[in-house]
Amino acid sequence: MASVALLLGASLPAQAQFAKPEDSIRYRQSALFVMGQHFQRVGAMVNGRIPFDAKAAAENAEVVAAMAKLPWAGFGPGTDKGAPTKAKAEIWTEQAKFREAGEKAMAETAKLAAAAKTGNLDAIKAAFGATAGSCKACHDAYRAQ
Repeated sequence: MASVALLLGASLPAQAQFAKPEDSIRYRQSALFVMGQHFQRVGAMVNGRIPFDAKAAAENAEVVAAMAKLPWAGFGPGTDKGAPTKAKAEIWTEQAKFREAGEKAMAETAKLAAAAKTGNLDAIKAAFGATAGSCKACHDAYRAQ
């Protein structure tokens, strides 16, 4: 957890890299989009919509875990406006809880990547469910539908 806190803290200087709030918003939305695309690929295998491919599952889960570290730098002060966004105001008024949700998501995506490396579909299914639950909890609390 300390490393996650450091990662989130390290993202603060990254905010200065964004020239405008809309750049920050696009950055976080892009990171979340890419993460979601790769997560859906694993989900399609887990749910039997496409044939299970252990190599593809591991590759996609690794991308999910890597991308899960990125969007947090895009939630800096003043980035609640500037471009269309589904981010709720609670992100900025409940920063500790939001940070906790981000830490949980990063932890679960790391577990998913580790499970996918085993090639064991049952392990991947369990980790996928936990990861999906952490995503849903964050979206329910901090994303407007």
